[in-house]
Amino acid sequence: MKKNINRFQSEFHLYRYLFIVLSMIIKGLNMNLIKLITGSVFLLTCSTIGYAQSGPPDTPDFSISIPTSGNSWVINDIANTSSFISSKGITNWADPNQIIRTFFYLEQPESFSLAIKAKVKSGSSAINISFGGESIKVVLSDTEFKIVPIGNFLTDKTGYHFVDIQGLKKDDDTFAEVTEILLNLEDEVNSIKYIKDDFYFGRRGPSTHLIYNIPEEIGDVEWFYNEIEIAEGQDVIGSYFMANGFSEGYFGIQVNSPTERRILFSIWSPYKTDDPGSIPEEYRITLLKKGEDVISGKFGNEGSGGQSYKIYNWKTNTRYRFLMRAIPTGDNSTDYTAYFYDPGVGALNLIASFRRPKTNTYLKRLYSFLENFIPNTGVVSRKGGYYNQWVCDANGKWHEIVEARFSADQTAKKEARLDYSGGVENQGFYLKNCGFSNDKVDIGTIFTRKKLLKAPAIDFSLLE
Repeated sequence: MKKNINRFQSEFHLYRYLFIVLSMIIKGLNMNLIKLITGSVFLLTCSTIGYAQSGPPDTPDFSISIPTSGNSWVINDIANTSSFISSKGITNWADPNQIIRTFFYLEQPESFSLAIKAKVKSGSSAINISFGGESIKVVLSDTEFKIVPIGNFLTDKTGYHFVDIQGLKKDDDTFAEVTEILLNLEDEVNSIKYIKDDFYFGRRGPSTHLIYNIPEEIGDVEWFYNEIEIAEGQDVIGSYFMANGFSEGYFGIQVNSPTERRILFSIWSPYKTDDPGSIPEEYRITLLKKGEDVISGKFGNEGSGGQSYKIYNWKTNTRYRFLMRAIPTGDNSTDYTAYFYDPGVGALNLIASFRRPKTNTYLKRLYSFLENFIPNTGVVSRKGGYYNQWVCDANGKWHEIVEARFSADQTAKKEARLDYSGGVENQGFYLKNCGFSNDKVDIGTIFTRKKLLKAPAIDFSLLE
């Protein structure tokens, strides 16, 4: 029996490899014909080695295990995804209308076996598994976790793919618990990418950055001016479009909920901790002043420091202006002040001014970023436009900034997520992330926008 199993596994891998070769040979043919040819080869293989068309009695070695806890969303109810997908995988799954989608990235055409690891509470459940336009009905009846083979599939494209699961019929109050999507690939190390760990940040998706090139001859940068415009439909809940970033803080706009949006300005403390309550007195950020209706306080979890925000219903397809200042006080502290231009008011308004101790600097490492801070919406693509960047030196001279280097966070760098991009568009830069798109741009790419040659007309003496 063992000899027969080994024989099957060897021949199975051989013919699976032939599937890939066939797909590449007949690349110009349509997908239906590819499936017909490769399917015929598979059936012939099964017949030759003595197995029925329904598949072999022995489960293939599923070497790839994709955790549903990190890679799945309720695609037609993303706001409630965390109610059904937790650190234990897919649980509390009772609604037959819910489609649970699990993503993975293939770097080459692949032929593979697919399975799930699942169990039911009691009785049996019928569920539907879909991949690449094909659907297979599966009946689950085991009350202990078991590997359930689904079938063999072929894809002729690279990039993101997904498996959909939907409930059909159940005897208990839930359909099943599903912890893993399992694949058997020829080259599993190099050909597949998915979120393997650090699920919180993986589910949030990759953050993207524009790191602006500030020529050294400019000298000390006292002011940093930037503009943001978000197109209709790109204002996804959980998005932070950060306009003016620098070594010690950041300033931009957020979408916090269906009914709330904010202007956010924060300064990190020089004391490294995620707990703002543990910062010694001499390292704490001091609020010097804040604007009308601005709320101030502390923040933690991703470094700690002083935070200010204003609840403000900013709109899509509207250009907003951001102005940031940093100036040393002369006693080993630096003051940071943020201004926001409200088109409805027609003036730059103060958001807040903070003093950072043990710091003697002007503005350095200027950048913008786009991040998603809500894991449930990490499945939705969003895009931000960044325009008309200028800096003003300590002597009051403006300099236009037209070059930026594209970067992304650790989630992208370790290839847990590959759905990130950026570029030049509409005489400005753009950043994009999330949504499992296939338009990735290489980290380190240099973008150069057209010079506009019109410095901001700002009378600093009129600023609050």
